[in-house]
Amino acid sequence: MQGLSERKYAAHAGLSRGAIQKAKAAGRLVLFADGTIDAAASDRTRAAMTDPSKQRGNANAKLKPVPDAALSAVGETLREQGLPAPATGSNTTFLQAKTANEVLKAQERRLKLQKMKGELVDKAHAKALVFRLAREERDAWVNWPARVAALIAAELSAALSDAGQEVTLETSLMQKILETQVRAQLEELGAHVRFDFS
Repeated sequence: MQGLSERKYAAHAGLSRGAIQKAKAAGRLVLFADGTIDAAASDRTRAAMTDPSKQRGNANAKLKPVPDAALSAVGETLREQGLPAPATGSNTTFLQAKTANEVLKAQERRLKLQKMKGELVDKAHAKALVFRLAREERDAWVNWPARVAALIAAELSAALSDAGQEVTLETSLMQKILETQVRAQLEELGAHVRFDFS
């Protein structure tokens, strides 16, 4: 016998015999011609082909450091859901990162479902609609003095003549005064009203 049996290699690797059989079937083990396992070569092959997060007892495995941006995203996602989150720069556990990933996937599915149901609107479309409605409202106010100036002038003239004063108000003057006041009001509103689409 050149190499190790499945049972001996399982003891060597710290795995069950079933795990060794799966690895053998998947081609992650190196076999000698007699069917026994080349332990050293199989260890290297398994290490290269196995996901480090799925390896048992591999606490000393060298993993790439996770960028702070990714850690802050994990923490933000966990905090949004009321779950404990590590501070940026501290050690984030694999379980915390996996939980954040699952939460993000659930949020993404919920958004897709809301979009399919028509509960969400396109941001660009909403901006265009608000802009169009605001423009229509502004235009209505800008045109208002021309529509009501003659009516206001006639009513004021009638009221003053009823009071014993004979005064005739010019429609053009009334319109000019109203336009000035309406434009001042629109400018003031424009300075204070802002839509935040973030």
